[in-house]
Amino acid sequence: MTVHQNLQPYVDAWTHSIEAISELCAPLSEGEWNRATSCPGWSVRDVVSHVIAIESEILGDPRPIHSLPRDLRHVVDETSRYMEVPVDVRRCHTGPEMTGELEYTIIRRSRQLRNETREPDATVRGVTGKEETLEAQLISRAFDVWVHEQDVRRALGRPGNLDSPGAIVTRDFLIQSLPKAVAKGAGAPPNSAVVFDVHGAVEFMRTVRVNAEGRGSVDASVSLGPAVTLSMDWEMYVLLQCGRIRAHVAQVKLEGDEELGRRVLENLAVTP
Repeated sequence: MTVHQNLQPYVDAWTHSIEAISELCAPLSEGEWNRATSCPGWSVRDVVSHVIAIESEILGDPRPIHSLPRDLRHVVDETSRYMEVPVDVRRCHTGPEMTGELEYTIIRRSRQLRNETREPDATVRGVTGKEETLEAQLISRAFDVWVHEQDVRRALGRPGNLDSPGAIVTRDFLIQSLPKAVAKGAGAPPNSAVVFDVHGAVEFMRTVRVNAEGRGSVDASVSLGPAVTLSMDWEMYVLLQCGRIRAHVAQVKLEGDEELGRRVLENLAVTP
């Protein structure tokens, strides 16, 4: 093992999820590749195309030169346009072409990761060209691939791996965004607290506290008399934070300040 020990859990989580996607897609018919997912505007084929594209970009492969159609309603900004190009290129690919490219990409990336010797804080070129640490990149890839594995599973009616290594990385990744969602997005008042009580395959309770200056922080301690408590299933929490479901139809138990609770739910999403 050459990868740094602090990075190995993220590599293991990424491997577990991307191999699960490969296994799910191997037997699919052409019709199943076209099933819509809860990722806005994307089919199963599109989700897999995105996974292939990002891993290929990290490998250093050139991006395709391609003009997008103008009628893609889910393409709303430069980031979504950047992500859409390699997805749209593959919309004419057959199932065997997709599975073959995915398997080849997994082999290449796995080899690259096995040979990784850099420290976690090494600077690397991230997706879209911005610089980030190697650790941040690997956390992001483990998160992204697990979320897309779940997109594929829901579309195919094949639930599973809600408590896998990727789910644990996703939990920690998403929790970090809660202070911003509560303090800035929802505008929770100073000296208030919002509690998230999540149960199911992955369970946790976190309190977001907003100080006198309006800044938020998150911890695992119990809050006495929070402004609002939001209780939900782990999968519902993921759907909300990953922008897969609208807040007004989410199955969430809300206790306390209902208006603040609704604002928090409306600002949880960290992905389009």
